Amino acid sequence: MTSAANAPPIPTKDSYSSTSSTATSSSSGTEPSLEKKDVLQDVEASDDESAARERLELAQIRSGAVDLDPDEQNEELQRGMSRVDSKNPDVVGWDSPDDPENPFNWPNRKKWRVTFIVALVTFCVAFASSVFTAGISLIAADLHVSETVATLGLTLYVCGFATGPLIFAPMSEVYGRNVVYIGTWIPFMLFQISCALSKNAPTLLISRLICGIAGSSPLSNAGATLGDIWSPAERGDAMSFFTLAPFMGPVFGPLISGFLCEYVSWRWTFWLVLIMSGVIFILLVFALPETYGKTLLERKAARLRKELGNDNLHAAHERGGVSHMQTLMHSIVRPVVMLFTEPIVFLTALYCAVVYAILYMNFIAYPIVYQLERGWGIGIGGLPFLGIGFGMVGAIATSPFQTKVYLKLTAQKGNGKIYPEARLPFSIFGAFCLPVGLVWFGWATLPQVHWICSVLAGIPFGFGMVTLFLCMFSYLVDTYLLYAASSLAANTLLRSLFGAFFPLFASRMYITLSPPWACTLLGFISLAMAPIPYLFYKYGPAIRARSRRTF
Repeated sequence: MTSAANAPPIPTKDSYSSTSSTATSSSSGTEPSLEKKDVLQDVEASDDESAARERLELAQIRSGAVDLDPDEQNEELQRGMSRVDSKNPDVVGWDSPDDPENPFNWPNRKKWRVTFIVALVTFCVAFASSVFTAGISLIAADLHVSETVATLGLTLYVCGFATGPLIFAPMSEVYGRNVVYIGTWIPFMLFQISCALSKNAPTLLISRLICGIAGSSPLSNAGATLGDIWSPAERGDAMSFFTLAPFMGPVFGPLISGFLCEYVSWRWTFWLVLIMSGVIFILLVFALPETYGKTLLERKAARLRKELGNDNLHAAHERGGVSHMQTLMHSIVRPVVMLFTEPIVFLTALYCAVVYAILYMNFIAYPIVYQLERGWGIGIGGLPFLGIGFGMVGAIATSPFQTKVYLKLTAQKGNGKIYPEARLPFSIFGAFCLPVGLVWFGWATLPQVHWICSVLAGIPFGFGMVTLFLCMFSYLVDTYLLYAASSLAANTLLRSLFGAFFPLFASRMYITLSPPWACTLLGFISLAMAPIPYLFYKYGPAIRARSRRTF
């Protein structure tokens, strides 16, 4: 809270004085620069001639006299509202750099509550994807279909991950995060009932597809939510905790569902997800506040218009001449456009997609290795996934060290600003852990090798995977501040397509090539992609300089 001496002017019926409208990111809902006071000083130092020229430019944009596409118009309005609209008494912004309504100024306990909830939501969605796998053979027998058809329940669910964010990520950037979270979670819960009660394969497969689509919103929006509330210096630990969720979910899925399928019924895997999602729904409704800055400023402007009777009060981005629907329709295609026009988004998505596909292929490989070849039961056969889980936890344990490295590199190379490449050093190491774990696992599956060797091989794989995803997700958020949700949606799109279709041929590949050679092939593929983090670390600033969407 600010002191009384620094308190902002009290708004009157005819005007609203925003003492901050601090920086482009602060007013728009994206994060402020590293030094808010420096930004304020720069704003105040603007001479009258420059301010007048910028007010004219802004007026031309709003009137439509300047022909810009919605992206360009939005960026210009962001620039204008922070440097020009600070002179406009009708523009509603944050009351001060320390305004408690600004999500960046929320108490840490509130930020961690938000982080925990969105991580829990993501865990549940990811858990629901793999909880299906342990019962594939039982489902095939019960519904009188082949195991390949039964495997489509996994494929269609993950396909939903690919399609949903194309709509839900842009919607969150127009209507706010909470509307999307709650609106999509309701069908996600309800269609778990349809899955549990299904009497034939079409009902089960269609219900799984709907669950995947409805449950996909956290995969892109949760990362953007963290970007709404945590500054770059703070975000590392929060992103580490969050990144663990979408990968621990798939690890625990087959482990728990194996025992449910063996001792109860495959249908109880869906009842369990329904119970989990019901508890989470209560948290979403009653414990998760809205975090998106633009939406909060719109609500603040609406409240002040009602309280003061001044219909001219508005958030700066509300007077851009572009309706919500126009912005939404333009934003729906943005993730796809970014995927194929932004080298950072494309290569990051491609690398993450390959790693994600290998993770989901493990849901087919592990039953072959431990149940088919070693004769373990369904429940016990899921326990080797703990090796991957231990590796993931080990990756999260390095988070404090990653934060120190990030702060040090940012201080050295960032010139007082965010330096996204400072997120990448640990991913360079993690990238080479992946092929090591894959080749190790493959050749440790030979009958003469003790089973513990293959289980331990999951540790470097899990460590490398989470380290890579943690660094890459943080890199995307730091690089595409205004479009963080769209960049993550593009990543989710390609990643989910790979994760959906690779398991369809995984069984045949492992049986035809044998686990040692199949894993060796995957190891060499991951090794070929391992230089990508280093290339971004070295050439990232030059690549970012050529994009109009990057920081």
